[in-house]
Amino acid sequence: MARVSVVVEDHIAKVTLTRGDKMNAVDPEMKSAVVEAGESLLDRDDVRVVVLSGEGRAFCAGLDVSSFGEMSKGSIDPVRRMMVRTHGLSNISQRFSTVWRDLPMPVIAAVHGVAYGAGCQLALGADIRIAAPDARLSIMEMKWGLIPDMGGLAVLPKLLRRDMLRLLTYTADVVSGEAALPMGLVTEVNADPLARAMEIATLIAGKSPSAIRAAKRLIDFAESGADEKAVLLEESREQANLIGGAHQKEVIAANLGKRAANFD
Repeated sequence: MARVSVVVEDHIAKVTLTRGDKMNAVDPEMKSAVVEAGESLLDRDDVRVVVLSGEGRAFCAGLDVSSFGEMSKGSIDPVRRMMVRTHGLSNISQRFSTVWRDLPMPVIAAVHGVAYGAGCQLALGADIRIAAPDARLSIMEMKWGLIPDMGGLAVLPKLLRRDMLRLLTYTADVVSGEAALPMGLVTEVNADPLARAMEIATLIAGKSPSAIRAAKRLIDFAESGADEKAVLLEESREQANLIGGAHQKEVIAANLGKRAANFD
């Protein structure tokens, strides 16, 4: 049974978790399918934005509890298995989230139902998170005697106050989409998160593809801890590469002609 579908239309890649009967819980097949879906988009020049969602009642209910028994099995001991970097800086579990941050185009997560544990960390891989007001999110690993280990902690300290991050991590507390908004855990709350995500995606897809990708690179660089001098130089370099380019010329012509830009 397929775990993830990828459909590209109008330069928008809709990536949908398709294990709806299990609330898109993450078993080994789901983990691999999510990583493969993300990596399949890394070199897609025709894709300008990605919308990540889950079918059925939930975005992603977290790790499938039936997988817990598999954690200590296998010929490789758990420490060695976890420490092997199978995907650049990440192991396979971390790549579940980091692959979406590595995409050159923006990623929008549409969160409904629950986003627990692995599901919350998957959403954290997105640039933008739209959540239903009654969605429920949790850094839930502590409930199972674990720590968040699927790439989420690479970004959580940039989103949440340090005390709030500790509170949510230590307690595995569940928060609604509405409560998550002022915390910074989600970007926006909407009664129909997928429709809103598609609306934003359509707006982004209509912008200069090269400028959008440059903006994502520059924001990532600025967030990496680079000093001001380096950020200012990188800003100038990215801008210099855009000025006078085909996409920028088309934007100017479209604005002057009061028409939609055509980047195809």
